[in-house]
Amino acid sequence: MRVFVTGATGFIGSAVVKELIGAGHAVTALARSEEKAQALRAHGIEPHRGDINDLNSLRSAASAADGVIHLAFMHALSQVPFQSRLRILLGGLPSGIVSRFLAVSAEADRRAIDTLGAALKGSGRPLVTTFGLMGLADSTMRAARLGTENDAPAEGSPGIARAKTEENVEALASLGVRATMIRLAPSVHGDGDTGFVPQLIATARKKVSSAYIGDGANRWTAVHRSDAARLFRLALESGIAGARYHAVGEEAIPFRSIADVIGRKLNVPVISLSTKQAPKQFSFLAPFIMADNPGSSDLTQKQLGWQPKERRLITDLENGRYFNTAQG
Repeated sequence: MRVFVTGATGFIGSAVVKELIGAGHAVTALARSEEKAQALRAHGIEPHRGDINDLNSLRSAASAADGVIHLAFMHALSQVPFQSRLRILLGGLPSGIVSRFLAVSAEADRRAIDTLGAALKGSGRPLVTTFGLMGLADSTMRAARLGTENDAPAEGSPGIARAKTEENVEALASLGVRATMIRLAPSVHGDGDTGFVPQLIATARKKVSSAYIGDGANRWTAVHRSDAARLFRLALESGIAGARYHAVGEEAIPFRSIADVIGRKLNVPVISLSTKQAPKQFSFLAPFIMADNPGSSDLTQKQLGWQPKERRLITDLENGRYFNTAQG
């Protein structure tokens, strides 16, 4: 299959393209710069110049592909076009910069998905999209049960801005696109991780303490990036139109367990913070840190035959690589 991938040079994307090539697929990947394009060519991947704001580029690449995996997302202000960046920085009070940035990033993601879907409309070709399991969490309460693939996003979720785009993907499934959604655990871990855990480690170093909120019993899910990459391939090959799949290898890790390992590895105190104190320690990440986000992947495993088999998050933390300066 000829597969077009966005976000192929990222932490998760690089594992996904490796998985695809290993399974015999040919990969074309979006490249924002010539430097990125050269890196892709070195791994046997055909680059396609553009970014997620270049809708014509997305449309042409999707039209020429047998299937699409969309992983790209603007995680940093530097990735935002100049005019939008000005609106984020100058469009209101400084306290609203993060929320304005998240809104702009989510809207760019929505436009990209709609464009990719329109290029595949009526063809039955697959479009695999990416969201966060954190979209099911409500930072103000504990979950009564594990979140499942059948659950809709929670309006009180810290990730609701992006999660709302799931509705667009569901609409594409009714228009002849084999569109599916993969919800990633908040910790997608492994060597080279650039997500939540390295940010927690960096914060603990800076604050000279590893913190949790309240009793630290709120739960996170986790998945190794190699397991996640395999799930993306399976969804591409045999996913059901309109289905949600959960990239969850561990269902409910108490957040304090994560904080404890970080504190021990850095030799800093492990402390409890109130919800009012949390923003001072974690800044804009505070709502995600305090969220209770347990989740199941039972339906995903049954439908796609996916089985997580890589090492677990705490094992990854214990081996120490996360605490090398280059990674942590």
